Amino acid sequence: MKTLSYLLPLLLYWLCLPALAQTPAKISIWGAVVDSASRPLDGATILLLSGQDSSLVSFGRSQSNGRFEFKNVDNKAYLLQITYVGLQKYTQPLDVQSTATLDLGTLHLLPVPKDLSEVLIRGERAPVQIKQDTIEYNAGSFKVQPNAVVEDLLKRLPGVEVERDGTVRAQGQQVQRVTVDGKEFFGRDPKIATRNLPADAIDKVQVLDRKSDQAQFTGIDDGQREKTINLTLKEEKKNMTFGNLTAGAGPDNRYSVRGNLNRFSKTKQLSLLGMGNNVNQQGFSMDDYMNFTGAAQRMMSGQRVLIQINGDEETEIPLNFGGRTNGYLTNWAGGVSFNNQITPKTEVNGSYFYNQLGQDIDQLVNRQTFLPNRTFTSAQNTDQHTGNTTHRGNLVLDQKIDSSNSFRWTNRFDYRQNNAAITGESRAFAANGELENQGIRTTSSQSDGIRLNSELLLRHRFRKKGRSLSSTLTFGLDQNDRNGTLNATNRFFDGGSAVPTRIDTLRQVNEQNNDRQNYGITLSYTEPIAKRKYLELNYSWQKALNDVDRRVYDMGSEGLSRRLNQQLSNQFRNDFTYQRGGVNFQTNQKQYNASVGMSVQQSSLRGELLRQGVDINRSFVNILPNARLQYNFADTRNLNLTYDTDVREPGIQQLSPVVDNTDPLNIYEGTPSLRPEYNHRLTLRYFNFNALQSSNLFGFLNFTYTANRITDSQQIDERLVRTFRPVNVRNDYTFNGDLSKGFRIRSLGTRVNMSTNLLYNRSITPVNGIDNQTRRLVSRSTLRLEYRYKESFNISASARLTYNQTAYSLNTSLNQRFTNQNYDVEANWQLGKIARLSTTLDYAIYNFPDSDFSQKVPIWNASVAHAFLKNKRGELKLSAVDLLNRNVVINRVAQANFVQDEQIRSLQRYFLLSFTYSLGIKPRPQMRGFGG
Repeated sequence: MKTLSYLLPLLLYWLCLPALAQTPAKISIWGAVVDSASRPLDGATILLLSGQDSSLVSFGRSQSNGRFEFKNVDNKAYLLQITYVGLQKYTQPLDVQSTATLDLGTLHLLPVPKDLSEVLIRGERAPVQIKQDTIEYNAGSFKVQPNAVVEDLLKRLPGVEVERDGTVRAQGQQVQRVTVDGKEFFGRDPKIATRNLPADAIDKVQVLDRKSDQAQFTGIDDGQREKTINLTLKEEKKNMTFGNLTAGAGPDNRYSVRGNLNRFSKTKQLSLLGMGNNVNQQGFSMDDYMNFTGAAQRMMSGQRVLIQINGDEETEIPLNFGGRTNGYLTNWAGGVSFNNQITPKTEVNGSYFYNQLGQDIDQLVNRQTFLPNRTFTSAQNTDQHTGNTTHRGNLVLDQKIDSSNSFRWTNRFDYRQNNAAITGESRAFAANGELENQGIRTTSSQSDGIRLNSELLLRHRFRKKGRSLSSTLTFGLDQNDRNGTLNATNRFFDGGSAVPTRIDTLRQVNEQNNDRQNYGITLSYTEPIAKRKYLELNYSWQKALNDVDRRVYDMGSEGLSRRLNQQLSNQFRNDFTYQRGGVNFQTNQKQYNASVGMSVQQSSLRGELLRQGVDINRSFVNILPNARLQYNFADTRNLNLTYDTDVREPGIQQLSPVVDNTDPLNIYEGTPSLRPEYNHRLTLRYFNFNALQSSNLFGFLNFTYTANRITDSQQIDERLVRTFRPVNVRNDYTFNGDLSKGFRIRSLGTRVNMSTNLLYNRSITPVNGIDNQTRRLVSRSTLRLEYRYKESFNISASARLTYNQTAYSLNTSLNQRFTNQNYDVEANWQLGKIARLSTTLDYAIYNFPDSDFSQKVPIWNASVAHAFLKNKRGELKLSAVDLLNRNVVINRVAQANFVQDEQIRSLQRYFLLSFTYSLGIKPRPQMRGFGG
């Protein structure tokens, strides 16, 4: 028994030993790839697939010595797949490992047998292939829901991210261009393609760094890159009509319709887009409209900039727009885009787009303004309706004359009609709360304009490699006519009296005609002077002609007669001419590109004030140096350092000494003696993308120094009437830095993105003749998590903290410090074949010290959708937007000599029931490709 008591524990130990051994949770896999002659293969595509369902886990490519490695992957069964052009695909299953490392040794890829070259082999395609500088995704390997668009497909691709506003980032960099089969799709707005083309039409998604047109022509890599996604279509989609049609309606007469039709062949593309809604869905680009409404709001706001949906970061600090549209928006839009390769040497492409928008805004503004010796507050209510109708088109002809000569003729035009009706009431109070003035204004305006830009690029390539000559001819025309009315009553008070001491009444109409022409020529000659070294000589001549005629009439008491107001009317002509010559030296080595150069620019400004009989003649000479260095540590890791300079001449409104009294309490007048701004910019960028780890790191630093900065000075009289005039201040500088990191936590199936941004600006604004220095600091940090479970469930959440600090030299008591918080969650759940549930929650916390606008605003949206009909072509969807009925737009703006809080009523809770049908019409046998 004593012996048994010793043997029993020993027996139990041996029996339990396998269970006690710890299988590692993470492992690292490495190996080397060579060909049949044992030569290392550089750039072979290495795929790590799930052993359970062959889904993609990670990918990368081999180094110059053939080595590859996957670090810290889950310890489970995998399928290793290796591909290389001209060699057979290599496949090897990998089992669960008992150790933390797996050395696969040297793997040999065999050549493709010659007898297989004539045999069509249909097998499983690799989900990802790396071809030199292009990553190619097989769209069929990444499943999406029925009726999904390209944006949904991009969200599934490793290394590609899509933000809430539709911005696409590939390998950590923003995508600037999306092409379809190598051709532009409705110009260069990526969102038009990603949000309208159906995902099931896509065969491959190619992510690449597109070289500049000049580099593609000359064969000289100038280092300029543009992150591009090219969508290649399935062959069956190239011979059929496909697209989506959606129509929805809800209570309170809410509606939304949208559709797209596409017909592609190997040499032709034709696409139609259309949409209309009154639920604040913008859909497409609205640049002209936003510029117009921004100007209308500035005229009524009592400052030069109040709210711009596409705000200028240099002139204000918008704290929140949250991707939502201000006010109430009605939008109708439609267009057609075509590409036609007439011959192998001739290609024509173009598009036409129509946009009609109407926007209603109800706005409340509270502002605190300080002067060198006093402060005052103001409150303003504004109701405005603005409308815009725009026709935009472009036509491009690419012609290859022969192997050495080509030209590209680009034409863009737009015709626009704008109207605005604005009613506003404002009150200004002294520091003790006494009413100083009160103004009631009603304005209206109508304008129409036409803009045309034409550019002819001629290129010649000499026999000697690297020697080239290119010239660009440009012509532009911009004509705008504007008519408006102004009815205003301003009351002024003294000593807290309730009875005004003065009442000013204005009844005016105004007419303004703006005509602008510009034309010029640019020449560039490149000469190779040594191996991988080039010298570029360039010359540019440009001329801009401006003619402004503004007439203001005072209306009689009955509105039947009008008299020209000589003080507010003016006619102004000017022409701005500059010529610039320069030389650049460039070297393109295997690991780095560098260039250094200098230009001399001579510019002259000639102006004539016709009503006053005054001439203006100014001339300037500037030296403009530049330098650039790009160092490539690897194909996906580089450092870029750039220094450049430029001159920005004053705008026609800034130069024109025309008084704009659209708001009589806030008057604007140009300054003919302005000097051009001179900008110095130093930029450093670092980029690193690791395909094996699916991680990216991006760093950005920029410093801009501006001499003779043009800014609006303010002169405020004793009745708090403000007059703005543009002036040159000695300097202005801005520092901007950004750091972002993205990586995947494989054990949790979660994608993590972190970013932080820092902006610091020192600006000068003269107030009543005294320079006020404003120092602004904005720090924004964001954390975003994304989790996806197969194809049935995904959720993402983010948190953003924004810290704002503003300091004024004239009145430190108004210095501002506050922090705003934004949180959002988005989830999608596919309930088998029954339904798809989606929900989003945006939660904003505004903390404005001493303000009634500090609020907590939750915006909750939800939808449920059901796919049915044959091949899931139909989808019925019920959407609820702003379920809590809390939508409101809130901003704080700290600028120059004031702090301002804004609140805008916007579209709140609504419901929409919509139906979507996916089209797929195959052509008849005799209709092989459209156009005959």
